[in-house]
Amino acid sequence: MAITPLGVGVRTTWNRLLAGESGITSIAHWEPQQRWRELPSTVSGLVPRDEWRPSDWLSASDQRRLPTFVQYAMASAQMALDDAGWNPTKDEDKAATGVCMGSGIGNLEEMYETSLAFQQDGYKKVSPLFVPKILINMAAGHISMKHGFQGPNHAVTTACTTGAHSIGDASRFIAYGDADVMLAGGTESCIHPLTFAGFGRARSLSTAYNHDPPASCRPFDRARGGFVVAEGAAALVLEELEHARARGARVYAELAGYGCSADAYHITAPREDGTGATMAMRAALRRAAVVPARVDYVNAHATGTQIGDAAEAKAIRSVLLGEDGKEKEEEVTVSSTKGAIGHLLGAAGAIEALFSVLAVKENIVPPTLNLTQPDVGVDFNFVPGKAQEKEVCVALSNSFGFGGTNATLVFSKMK
Repeated sequence: MAITPLGVGVRTTWNRLLAGESGITSIAHWEPQQRWRELPSTVSGLVPRDEWRPSDWLSASDQRRLPTFVQYAMASAQMALDDAGWNPTKDEDKAATGVCMGSGIGNLEEMYETSLAFQQDGYKKVSPLFVPKILINMAAGHISMKHGFQGPNHAVTTACTTGAHSIGDASRFIAYGDADVMLAGGTESCIHPLTFAGFGRARSLSTAYNHDPPASCRPFDRARGGFVVAEGAAALVLEELEHARARGARVYAELAGYGCSADAYHITAPREDGTGATMAMRAALRRAAVVPARVDYVNAHATGTQIGDAAEAKAIRSVLLGEDGKEKEEEVTVSSTKGAIGHLLGAAGAIEALFSVLAVKENIVPPTLNLTQPDVGVDFNFVPGKAQEKEVCVALSNSFGFGGTNATLVFSKMK
């Protein structure tokens, strides 16, 4: 279900998250050191190398042929299918099962290295596997080929909203009758100097805490200065309710609503009033038939940027409290789990959806790490530093991306 900077496996990740641990570390020592050390940000959320063993999930041939983002996707998919108890053998069941797995950037390293080889030595230095290794939809493709799933095969790539769009789109395939079961999520592995150089030149990254990596991602905090690039994957199994009941499936939560919107404003920055986020949240609540007062928890997109965190906080306040709810702000529970794991880019929406589902299932809210001085203009319960026990019947999960693309998912307890 999950491969994150906090570990391999959802239970390991969740337990460490609730314990307030951080998966953010330094990459200044990576080779070539000249390229890494010259970068303004040298912190990252890395999947623990001592826990990630590709041979646990992939054949030797697949390990050679498949880029890391696809390997992460296949491993998280296998975890999710095993947890759901869904490994169909009948042709009709395979035809009714689909995959919706996206990525924001995918295999940047292959593009970089092949470009250099082609520039230096020409055509014959380009691998026949070059194109299959860089296509975003190959994560979904390889999952479907491994398991024989012949339902919808779909790949989303909407920057940092990818994981949420994947899950929301998958739910609509089920609602429209295109599938009974969908494996959905996001995956990312682009820990490469060019990634950090690009985001760094865009002034998007945290740079003030290279000396103290765990403190570098600071959602909603006064000292926030940008996001932390991270890697990993998460996958969820979505299933039509009667189909799940008929086979006695374990149900964690209901995906009750999905809303999308566009800022139509700027390539990287949101509108400061959070209009786009507001539209996505309201659309998701409307489709879920849930009134704002019933929302118990919001897993915020909040990456640790000055404008983005403040805009999202304003949007949450507008949706949940309206214009006259100042005295009720402290009753609104919001946290950003990026303080612990960084920003998984195309996988962020998927892992944060999974955290929201677990909050609903287990009635506990994960903390916002590194939050010592809230500075976003609202006085929410931001769950600073320590997880909180709380009945969570309805949770919102927000995801926003470059290009002004927004999505919100609503999860609720099964009645």
